[in-house]
Amino acid sequence: MATTTDFRNGLVIRMDNELWMMVEFQHVKPGKGGAFVRTRLKNVKTGRVIDRTFRSGEKVDDVRLEKKKYQFLYGSESEYVFMEMNTYEQITLAKDVVGDASLYIKDGMEVEILSTGTEVLGVEAPIFVELEIVKTDPGIKGDTASGGSKPATLETGAVVQVPLFIQEGEVIRVDTRTSTYVERVK
Repeated sequence: MATTTDFRNGLVIRMDNELWMMVEFQHVKPGKGGAFVRTRLKNVKTGRVIDRTFRSGEKVDDVRLEKKKYQFLYGSESEYVFMEMNTYEQITLAKDVVGDASLYIKDGMEVEILSTGTEVLGVEAPIFVELEIVKTDPGIKGDTASGGSKPATLETGAVVQVPLFIQEGEVIRVDTRTSTYVERVK
């Protein structure tokens, strides 16, 4: 059990039989009345965000999460197969468990899998990935780096906005947290 003094960003608590991750919190001591903690919580499975207020000193059920490195082996329309790096044990996860990470992972890539020990909660892709552009509109002579952007489809199927000078076949670095173009690699 944890109390409101243990609150920190990233803390996972069990509330109403669901897991919630603390996105932000603020201790408040009004001039009149008791202190309280204002929090913003994100549901680990659904991604829904709620605001919740706790009285100072209130106890909550905290949950310890494990992060393990796995290698992505292959995927199909509905399932993805990963291998644990030390034991070579393979696990198969449904597409909804993998979530948005499926847009940025390719065969052989290392990922982190979040679990409670018994239940897999999700997959985290690396923050920056290098992917090849398979489809984009051609650039026109005179396009510059600051001239705008166009959509580009990557080898994993993700679509990101890229500068006008980027061509098909080039490899770019993408920030998976924001789905944005960072730089051209090759």
